[in-house]
Amino acid sequence: MSKTYLSIDVYTAARQRMERVFDDFSSVYLSFSGGKDSGLMLNLALEVAREKGCLPLNVLLLDLEAQYQHTADYLRRVADHPDVNLHWVCLPLHLRNAVSQIQPHWLCWDPDAKDLWVRDLPDHPKVISDEAFFPFFRRGMEFEEFTLEFGEWFSEQHGGEQTACMVGICTDESLNRFRTIVNEKKTRWEGFGWTTLETPHVYNAYPIYDWSVRDIWTANGKFGWDYNKVYDLMQMAGVSLHKQRLCQPFGDDQRQGLWLFKILEPDVWAKLVTRVAGANFGQRHVQEMGNVLGNIRIKLPEGYTWKRYAKFLLATMPPDQAEHYRTKIAKFLKVWRKDIRSGKYPDVDRIYDFADPRIEASRKVPSWRRVCKVLLKNDYWCKGLSFSQTKRDMERQLALVTKYIDL
Repeated sequence: MSKTYLSIDVYTAARQRMERVFDDFSSVYLSFSGGKDSGLMLNLALEVAREKGCLPLNVLLLDLEAQYQHTADYLRRVADHPDVNLHWVCLPLHLRNAVSQIQPHWLCWDPDAKDLWVRDLPDHPKVISDEAFFPFFRRGMEFEEFTLEFGEWFSEQHGGEQTACMVGICTDESLNRFRTIVNEKKTRWEGFGWTTLETPHVYNAYPIYDWSVRDIWTANGKFGWDYNKVYDLMQMAGVSLHKQRLCQPFGDDQRQGLWLFKILEPDVWAKLVTRVAGANFGQRHVQEMGNVLGNIRIKLPEGYTWKRYAKFLLATMPPDQAEHYRTKIAKFLKVWRKDIRSGKYPDVDRIYDFADPRIEASRKVPSWRRVCKVLLKNDYWCKGLSFSQTKRDMERQLALVTKYIDL
């Protein structure tokens, strides 16, 4: 889908979108992470909310524990802002760990691992650490589950009115973010393409979706807005503007930046290595090409077919991980066999051991090499086999973990 450019600058357009949000919704909050995008959006929203008489501004922050100290300092500055009503959530959430098969997930703020926490619980009156505070919360919720439930809870606190959650994503940074905006299946508020219906009572609004990274830093400099100073360290470390990201550091994509912790904040890095399995392994090998983490080209061991190699890899995994992957692989093969029989793909007549790498990469042909790449990449949700994370997957995962713990 092609982009259509407006005749106004991104600053003016974002202000107009935010003004519309405050005009149309009496229940509004902002999703904040401490990164450059949400930080920019916070500053801009405060400016508009002040003019609209909509202060204090409600803000949701999910603090995932494994943060740079500079990020922690920035969060505290935001919490201390007199015009911000911050919901600073420090609760045990279930997070992805893509650098270990032994511990493929971890629990931030886990009460049973308090002596290993990367940071002490923030001592601030706006911190929410009581697991009974939210009626919907259960220990080990997924990040995505919590954000959806919070939106409905927030709406209930405001009389069940339609609620707007402003989210600071810039589509210039990734294709997935661009798809979020242009997805024609989404329900919009009053037809505005920069909004999506997320739950029955909550619309997400993306007021800065068309900003570039240069726009963000230009605005911070021009208006003297506060931001997370860890970006200054990233700049000094030679990281390009487009690769300066902040997020929980162990995710499938986020693990690429693990090495930065060691350089920027060695004291925090030492705690990360102790806190989450595979952290040091990840920062050493995540950018290497080859079989260690399945990047780019992978090689077949001598005497193996790709199918046999896949079975070998499964046999070396912890039982719960192996069962999880076998279920996904079986579904992958079943779907392709059905499509082959129906003639949906005329050029595909079987499950191949391997095929043209370019066709495999486009996911237009089934092969055991694709399966092996998923296993080597520790691609838990099997995105390389065209799967995505679903609520049913999360329930099955919990059942698997419980099953093998009980054993």
